[in-house]
Amino acid sequence: MTNATLEKLPVATARARINAAAAQAILIKDGPFGTAIQNEKLTEEQYRGDTGLTMDQKGNNDLINLTQPQVIRKICDQYIDAGSTLLATNTFNANVISQADYGAEHLVRDINMSAAKVIREACDAATAKDGKPRFVLGAMGPTNKTLSLSPDVEDPGFREVTFDEVKAIYREQAEALVDGGCDFILIETVFDTLNCKAAIMAVKQLEAERGFDVPIMISLTLTDLSGRNLSGHTVEAFWHTVRHSKPAAMGLNCSFGAEQMRPHIQILSGITDTLLMAYPNAGLPNELGEYDEMPEETAGFVSQWAREGQVNILGGCCGNTPEHIAAIASAVDGVDPRQAPTLSKAMRLAGLEPFSIASGLSCCAASSCSASCAPSFTSEPDPP
Repeated sequence: MTNATLEKLPVATARARINAAAAQAILIKDGPFGTAIQNEKLTEEQYRGDTGLTMDQKGNNDLINLTQPQVIRKICDQYIDAGSTLLATNTFNANVISQADYGAEHLVRDINMSAAKVIREACDAATAKDGKPRFVLGAMGPTNKTLSLSPDVEDPGFREVTFDEVKAIYREQAEALVDGGCDFILIETVFDTLNCKAAIMAVKQLEAERGFDVPIMISLTLTDLSGRNLSGHTVEAFWHTVRHSKPAAMGLNCSFGAEQMRPHIQILSGITDTLLMAYPNAGLPNELGEYDEMPEETAGFVSQWAREGQVNILGGCCGNTPEHIAAIASAVDGVDPRQAPTLSKAMRLAGLEPFSIASGLSCCAASSCSASCAPSFTSEPDPP
């Protein structure tokens, strides 16, 4: 079935609705806000608005959810017109850590609430016209701090923030995004696995408090072509680390262009028993930091993944435009969506590398322990 003929789905949980939609077609996520906001050429006064902030706000793209919401709506509508049915909020840096650089920490909840409402209204308006199901993803970026690594080469044990502090920061953001109307929380551009686990715990605690499913999506970013994130995990080890959170989708974003991302998507496709999402950059940046890959080139790369049954959700990260998204949507229209694999029963663990203990093996067979602690696994253990 093509994207153009997606049925209007019945009222259900967001997780059930997206699975139903993804069974019919490859879904299209939007592209980045940053470049589109820059193209608006806003002045510092327009960024700051009537917030009363005293620091220079030029470049604080998250703040314009409050001060210039019509700009965000315009960009969102462009992506909807291009074919996107998964629309993320403009909240990559809408957290206390990142907003501290602008003296805007006290506005974090308002920024996230406003961002979610703008995208929610745009999606609902479009769905009212054409009946297509659309989903609002509350985007949470990695912050500019890392829990796994020390910023001080002389003190490897030093951390600028604690796990509990990062968890609390994500909790505040996630709560505001949900209250604003988001269907999913998107934990994206994960360069530090421990930061991601703090975000997961924050959402799970919110979920327990609210008493309903707050589904998450997780997107890893790789720091080199070997396929590891900054904290050293391979894509398979990372999946083993976060699989217990039962994400509605797992994927890769940013990192590099689609051509370089391909082998890592292929690995994830074979091991991820949930929806697989990919939104690469529009190639690699040139010497000026700009992206030259044309929409047809990006669409050509990612549509190959689609034809090979490796993806469920496609979109774009740095350098992508509504034209790139439209080209991707056109290139995969009518292509059958990926079928998630049925994994064999095993205990799946991870350090920096993945490690699996096959079902039926005893503890003794898997490690050097005494016979007294060697029961066999007769059913699949809980994911790590």
